Amino acid sequence: MYCVTERTSGNPIVIVGGGLAGGNAAVTVREEGFPGPVVLISREPGIPFGRPPLSKTYLRSEEDLDGWYVRPAGWYADHDVELRSGPSVVAVDPAAHTVTLDSDEQLTYHKVLIATGGRNRRLAIPGAELPGVHYLRTVAECEAIKREAAAGRRAAVVGMGFIGCEVAASLTQLGVQVTAVFPGRAPLERVLGGQVGTLIGAIHRANGVDLLAGDQVAAFEGTERLEAIVTAAGHRIPCDFAVAGIGVEPDIPPIAVAQQNGILADELCRASVPDVYVAGDVANHLHPLFGRIRVEHYNNAEKQGVAAARSMLGSTTPYDYVHSFWSDQYQHKIEYVGHVETWDEFVVRGSVDEGKLVGFYLVDGIVRAAVGLDRGGDPELDLDGEMAACVRLVATRARPAPGVLADERTDLWSLARS
Repeated sequence: MYCVTERTSGNPIVIVGGGLAGGNAAVTVREEGFPGPVVLISREPGIPFGRPPLSKTYLRSEEDLDGWYVRPAGWYADHDVELRSGPSVVAVDPAAHTVTLDSDEQLTYHKVLIATGGRNRRLAIPGAELPGVHYLRTVAECEAIKREAAAGRRAAVVGMGFIGCEVAASLTQLGVQVTAVFPGRAPLERVLGGQVGTLIGAIHRANGVDLLAGDQVAAFEGTERLEAIVTAAGHRIPCDFAVAGIGVEPDIPPIAVAQQNGILADELCRASVPDVYVAGDVANHLHPLFGRIRVEHYNNAEKQGVAAARSMLGSTTPYDYVHSFWSDQYQHKIEYVGHVETWDEFVVRGSVDEGKLVGFYLVDGIVRAAVGLDRGGDPELDLDGEMAACVRLVATRARPAPGVLADERTDLWSLARS
């Protein structure tokens, strides 16, 4: 437990954003000893939860959200956390230490955490406002897609990043005929590279998804609602509804702090002005291993919310989590650890032909990231598994010879421990 050495004068810690990062921060400041008021402001209704099921099990009506809540609904009142659902923050004034809501109410804060996450990028093309064109980030948006997703209907998925891939898989599993349109050569190519992207594309095709690679949607057509998409290459594809997953951008409330692709934060999650902290998708944070990065995955939001809360309570421990994420598509699982945007060499351990492998992303010979496809296991649950060894390789900036990395006879933990 961290010791709070300064008095709060009755002013609360205010957490702006009621998603996973904000929820975990609220839990941490309360459970680790902050004695003053805590106010959690969420524009969305409900309590903080993790979003991964919205593109997978919840979308397919296989799971409710109870297991994804940061804490049950009653926890917040029981622990004197004031949860305000619905209002928007229209201004944060670091000089005055105030947060202004859209009701004109003004809160004076002791410290403030900005954990507002991201917002969907939206298509600015003809017909984009037609009924039947959907995005996915909130429970309400997921429910709208669920109402459309009846067996035998036709859907267009725009973009094949992680959300697009997971939605395409889920809709296909529900019996929807899916056509996916995306600009790259293979799904997830930008993040995972051509070899893994080609494998993922083959998985989707094997499950019946029609992939239109190297193309983009130029217009949505319809009279009263969506009837077809038209692509830049001239394809007209009839569909009953569409889901666009073209990425998110940081959702930054009006605040005078240093910004660049998010709010700039240091290794302690501090913004450029006193008493302002940042966590989750909105944070462009300084990482001891990877430099300045902004990460949009569940694991980061969960852990950075905790780290930011501890920093607000006086911790001087840098946020050095070796980032990881996962994706479930059909019966296949992707695990990824580390962070890299470009790499010199991709080394494969396992079988590309069988689609079961661990791949290593090397920069100047250093293992900067690794991916497991149907093989790696969760690095946070399987602590003796291959992906856990990969975390160690990334964390220690290991330089094993590529041939040794690829050789299945060499135990990865022997490399990690050396």
